[in-house]
Amino acid sequence: MSAGLFGLLDDVAVLARLAAATGRATAKAAGVVIDDTAVTPQYVHGIAAERELPIIKRIAVGSLRNKLLLILPVAMLLSQFAPRLLIPILMLGATYLCYEGAEKLWGSLRGHQAHAAPVAENEVVSGAIRTDLILSAEIMVIALNEVADQALVPRLIILIVVALVLTVVVYGVVAVIVKMDDVGLYLTATASRVGQQVGRGLVAAMPKLLWVLSTVGVVAMFWVGGHILREGIDHLGWHALEGLVGHAVESVGAVLAWLANTAVSAVIGLVVGLVALALLRLPSVVTRSAS
Repeated sequence: MSAGLFGLLDDVAVLARLAAATGRATAKAAGVVIDDTAVTPQYVHGIAAERELPIIKRIAVGSLRNKLLLILPVAMLLSQFAPRLLIPILMLGATYLCYEGAEKLWGSLRGHQAHAAPVAENEVVSGAIRTDLILSAEIMVIALNEVADQALVPRLIILIVVALVLTVVVYGVVAVIVKMDDVGLYLTATASRVGQQVGRGLVAAMPKLLWVLSTVGVVAMFWVGGHILREGIDHLGWHALEGLVGHAVESVGAVLAWLANTAVSAVIGLVVGLVALALLRLPSVVTRSAS
């Protein structure tokens, strides 16, 4: 009887440690989750209302597939057998994220977005899933670093739970955001005057909110990409940049230090993105000039 009780208590202790580790991993990845939530709504902006939720569902399934079938196995194998490769691979993904942000910024500045032809649904979904791949990789690597002291099986369980929870949270919030205008239209048809006022307010506010989220999403690409590159550069042994930034913000408060670090990451992401955009477009410019 006592042996069974001690076995049960040991199982409870293991579950408690797993829950605590999962909580730490999830909390540490929360910053990237916010970025992911801000980035995704831009992909359904301008899409027919009846297709918004199906598209979000497809992106969410693709995101979960990214995490469980691509990122998780690769991250686990690399962390087990070639941990030094994790950071360089993540930096390559961050460079692509910065490039995509620069491409969206360039298109916006040239006015292409306002007059662009409707994009096919499959293209919208594939573009969102590609972007999600980088953000999800950042989430999973952060979570992996938090539970690196765990054995292989508990580490795997924790990362699966993190992948499931964060995917549900991100795309649940995105679904709520993009359907708020429909909720507003429903409220405007109710008998309650207060409900009608709230409904009209929601309908009027949603275009502005989606524009803000779209803008934040582009900034988040630079922020997250630049942050990954900064961390990677420091991890690879080039400490001058982090030392310079740390020295510059050491005398200010925590909030200003966070804002300064965020701004530095965003600027690095913007510069890297513009350079990548210029390099990738250079062959087509040269070809047009030659012809």
